[in-house]
This record gives sequence, structure tokens and C-alpha cells, in this order.
Amino acid sequence: MRGLAGSMALLAIGSAAPAFAEAPAAKPSSPTPSVAEVVVTAETPPAQTLLDRKVYSLTNDLQATSGSAADVLNQVPSVAVDADGNVSLRGDGNVTILVDGKPSAQFTGSSRGLSLQQFSAADIARIEVLTTPPAQFKAEGSGGVINIITKKTRRAGLSGSAQISAGEFGRMVSALSGAYNSGPLKISGGIGLRHDVRERLTTTNRDVPDPVSNALVASQQSIDERQKRWTPSAKAGVDYDLNDSQSIGASFSHRELIGRRYFDQNDSDGPAGGAIADRSARHDDGHDWSVDAAEGLHFDQKLWRPHETLSLNLQHSVDRERESNAYRNSFALPPSAQTFDELQLSHDLVKTEFSADYDLPLSGDREVKLGYDLESDRNRFDPRGGTIDPVTGAITDNPTITNHFRYHQTVNAAYGQYETPLGPWRLQLGARYEASEATGLQINGDVLNHRSDSGLYPSLHLDRAVGDEGKFSLGIGRRLTRPDSEILNPFIDTQDTHNLRAGNPNLAPQDTWSYEAGYHIDAKAISYGATAYYRFDRNSLTDVVRPISDEVVLSTRTNLPKSRSAGVEFTANGKLGPQLAYNLSGDLFAAQIDATALGASGLKSTTGLNLKASLDWRPTKVDTAQISLSRQDRRLTPQGSVDAINLVNLGYRRQLRPDLAAVVTVTDLFDGQKLHRLIVTPQLRDDYLRNQYGRIAFVGLVYSFGGQAKAKPSAFDYQSQ
Repeated sequence: MRGLAGSMALLAIGSAAPAFAEAPAAKPSSPTPSVAEVVVTAETPPAQTLLDRKVYSLTNDLQATSGSAADVLNQVPSVAVDADGNVSLRGDGNVTILVDGKPSAQFTGSSRGLSLQQFSAADIARIEVLTTPPAQFKAEGSGGVINIITKKTRRAGLSGSAQISAGEFGRMVSALSGAYNSGPLKISGGIGLRHDVRERLTTTNRDVPDPVSNALVASQQSIDERQKRWTPSAKAGVDYDLNDSQSIGASFSHRELIGRRYFDQNDSDGPAGGAIADRSARHDDGHDWSVDAAEGLHFDQKLWRPHETLSLNLQHSVDRERESNAYRNSFALPPSAQTFDELQLSHDLVKTEFSADYDLPLSGDREVKLGYDLESDRNRFDPRGGTIDPVTGAITDNPTITNHFRYHQTVNAAYGQYETPLGPWRLQLGARYEASEATGLQINGDVLNHRSDSGLYPSLHLDRAVGDEGKFSLGIGRRLTRPDSEILNPFIDTQDTHNLRAGNPNLAPQDTWSYEAGYHIDAKAISYGATAYYRFDRNSLTDVVRPISDEVVLSTRTNLPKSRSAGVEFTANGKLGPQLAYNLSGDLFAAQIDATALGASGLKSTTGLNLKASLDWRPTKVDTAQISLSRQDRRLTPQGSVDAINLVNLGYRRQLRPDLAAVVTVTDLFDGQKLHRLIVTPQLRDDYLRNQYGRIAFVGLVYSFGGQAKAKPSAFDYQSQ
């Protein structure tokens, strides 16, 4: 990094540069105050529709006090988050997640759902949703981009906040954050500690023909899983204006997870409608540890022309995970002695990225953006398993479990983007070229796999004002989804002995074209709009489950020839009197899958309606009550379907004094976070139900000091930036 800093200094010419982001945040329609300001106004919109994105403020979401990023994302229109933290956008789970416009290793691969569940929502100012991202964003992620914008303080002097929330079963959330701004120097940082307790019950009923007699064999499985996790975190950032033309900055974040995991698994099987022939139990005492860390450097330079800027950024992030499991296996039918085994899971995801962005505003409200991006991924996976001697405790390595997989990928990208008025319209036109080279090596067996891809990814955005309050918008873009390194490893994961998983090294990238057109009204008392969209995928990535015995199935990934989805999204928010405000959004969708390659006959189609709604009631100047509801409708899969999910959240806040507030929240009031998946093929009927006991209540206090404490009790609209 020192060498890079020296190179940056050689480029230091011209005058001062703006704050850098790999994908700069949208320009607000008017100047907005810093996070430290508390604005007494009811006019701040909860959502904004800009040329190439939609922006959603978390100002009034009470779940942000004690919840996670996964909790608040589930309230954003078009976004859905399941019980494991997996995110989808308009039904597509291939979503790129950025923080302040920058990528991070923690949001790649299978661990990104857990990372979202541990990312504190209290640090988030707003969410940007880009369903047809412009060229300055990576082409990765067929569903689009979700950009999490964190809170920042620009008020001079010292300011900050402290919060603590306590919940049932020992749950707790605490955080301390602060900022100091003086002249050219800006320093910010924070620490946090979270304790989470989770339990879920999974049941599976499965019917499979016996491979020899073809008689139907019925099996049942139940798993009661309990988790306890501590998550300490720390972050810091510094920015310094070297002079009127240059600024530099550095950032650091570190979050660990330390936890225990217990589960009790019971399995039985026998002839369908007959007596049970096999009955066994499996108990696990497990330990979890993971760390997400990131460091960044940036240099910003204003060049010769007004507002002409060059921004350089270097970002390094790691996601490391270690999981240890010790199993005890008992056999009731037929009776047999207990056996013991262990499984150690380990992965290291390392991402390094350098980017250079050039911005040139021109006369006539025009703008040119050019950029280059180099991304390097170095990932390793090292699961290890073995049997344990019950007398000596000696461990014998199991070569069918232990394996070592390495994955290296380099992506070079360059983009150009041009924005200009075009009569009554505003046009943004861009193109991004990306070339990827990747190598996967399964060390066991010395299996080498090389893959590469390259392509041009254009984007187009148009909008125009319609009257004083309306806006019509149009977006078109091409995206791709490269398979995650973990799902390219062909070695079989046996963590669940009855539900095995394996990767597929022959997967092709998914290619997606997206089109949308919308109309929105932003009036003083009400805002509403609708967007029609269409998406066409080639080589879309999907899970496939097939039986390998009468009681064991193997899940892997494959490409579908093509799939389509279309729909109409709608939003509305406003007031129902002086004390009651509402938000409503929905997605009326249709999806079609070509699953003929999986043995299905013809095309599979479905329609549905996703809904989200919230009510904010302010009976007094210091009290706010909130209820929010969301419904994710039944979804189609190539081999079956996933049932609807319904959630209800509650929140209450009382401003005790200008610098102190009490907050009560209840997440998933009716334990609606259930995953019911049905697979029906000629060889398999699999009925899977997972009940996530998701009702979580917190009671907490939030204290603000310095600039953030200068609020009137009636103010509840904290501007984010």
C-alpha cells in the first residue's frame, strides 16, 4: 500500500477532489444535511426515483435500531431476504451487494447471508437499488446491485451516539460511534457487540423408489438446531484535505463471529405405508468462528477544469471461516454401537481491487465518466473429516470428505459513460467491457479447471419530467452472473449425511438482459408510481436435487437454457391525517422456466403478488409507533415450488429528551419466517419445511451527543447525508 500511496502522490496535480466511491452515490436533487443533523420536517421523502436508481431512506424504520441489514432490506420494495439472509431482487438471487459503492469479500459466496445478518442496521443511512445499473458499476449480478450507504457525519466538532438494546434469551445489541471534524481533518469510528440466539426446526418427508425393487421407500428427518453467537466489531476512517486540490483517506473495518452450534437429528425410513426399517440419531456439538475485515486507501484529485476529478481507490477485504463439528451417531433399528466422527470446515476468501475513475462535467449540464477496474480473488476451501475412535479418541482421516480446493480469478474492466439533456429528456448512455480469467484446482486428484469470459455490457437510462410532479423513466441493461468459486468445487459436502451437496466445474456464466419503464409522481402530500419490467436469462444458475440412494439425495448446480420474468412494481406513500403515515409497495409478477434439460415436460410458469406495507402513528410529538407487513408469494423452481412467506414487525419509540430515546422492537411477530419447499420429479418427492423461530423482541436506549444531540423532541426524521 505504501507503493500505491507514492504513485498516487505523483498524480497529485490540479485542485481538490470529491469523496471517492467505486460506484459514486447518486447526486441528490438538492443539498442534504449530514447525519449529525436532526431535521424537523415531514417533507423528506422515504423514497426517491433518480435517473438510474431508487433510493430508500431508513430514517423512520425502527427495526434499524436493533436489527441487522437483513432485517431492514426485507422492508425495501422489490427486495426479499430469507431466514438465512439470502437476498433476491425481483425474484433473482444473483445480486451484487456493495457498501458505499465498494465490493467486499464478506458479501460473496455462501457466507454473504450470514454477513448481512451480522451487519448492524444502525450503521445504515439509506439503501440504493439499481435494477439496471449504469456502466460505472460492475456487470456482475444478473438481478442488479444493492448499494448500502452508511451513515457519515460532516458537522464540525465532536459528535456521536451510543445505544444498547436487550432482548429475551440473553440477546443484546450495543454500539458506540463517533466522529470528529476539524478543518481538513475528518475522523470517524465505532465499536459494537451483538449477542444472538437462534433456533429452528427442520422436517423432511421424502419418497424415493428403491433402485433394485422399484418399491417406494418413505423416509423422515427432523433437525432441531440451536445457535448462540457473539459478534464484536470495530471500524474507523480518516480523510484529510492535503490542500485545496487533493484529499486522501483510509478506512478499516473488522467484525468477528464466535459461536456455538448444537443440533439433534433423527432419521427413519422404511417401505411406504409399512413399518419403520431403519432408525438413527445424530447429535452435534459445534463451534463457529469467522472474521470479515477490510482496509481501503483512496486519493482524490481535482484537475484543471471546473469539477474535473480523478479518483483512485485500493480495497482489500477478507472473509475467513472456521467451523468445527463433533458428531455422535446412535442406531436404534437395526441396533448397533454408537459411532463418532468430526467435520472441520474452513474457507478463506481474499479480494483485492484497484480502480481509477475520471469525471468530467461539461457545459450544457453534460457529463463524461471513464474508469478502469482490476479485481483479484484468491479463495481456498479446506474441509476435513474423519472418524473418532470411541476408546482412544484417535482420529482417522476420511479421504471421501477431506479435500482442498483453490480458486484464483482476475477481472479487468473498463467503462465509459455519457450523460446529457436531450430535449425534454435526460439521457445516460454507457458501456462496460469486462474480461475474466479463472483457474480452479482440486488438489485431491490434481483436477485443474480453467475458465474465461469477456463481453460488452451496455446500459441506457432515460427520464423526463411530466408536469410539475411527474417523471417518466426508462432503463435497459445487460448483466452477467459468474458462478461463485464454492459451487465450482465438484467434491461432495457431507455435513448433512442425508442431504449431500457438490459443485459443478462446468457451469457457464448467466447472461441477462433487463428492460424497464416507469412513471412516478412526487407530490407534497403523496408519492406513488409504477414500473413495468422484463428480464430474459440464458444459462441461468439453479439448484438440482436427485436421489443417489433410497434415503440420500445429492444437490448440485446446473444451467438452464433460458428463463423469463416480467411484472409491474408499484409504490405509494403519504399521510392519512396529521398523525398517520403509510408506505405501500408490491410486485405483480410472472415467471417462466425452461426446465426441459432437467427432464421436465415443456415450460413451467407461475404468477404471484409480493406485498409490503407499513403504518407510522405519531400520537404525540415524542411518540412513534410502527407496524410493517411483508408477503413474499409462492415461487417456482425447476423441480417444484417454494411457498409464500408472511412477516409482521412492530416498533415503538419515545423521545425521552432531545439526546435520549427509548425504542422497543419486535421482529417476525408471528414466527412467519418459514421455508416450505416441495420437489416433485419422477424419481423423487421431497417435502421440506424449516421453521425459523424468528420472533425477537428488543428494548433499548439511544443516546446522542455533540452535534447529534441538537434535536427537538418532535424530530424523528434523521437525515442520512
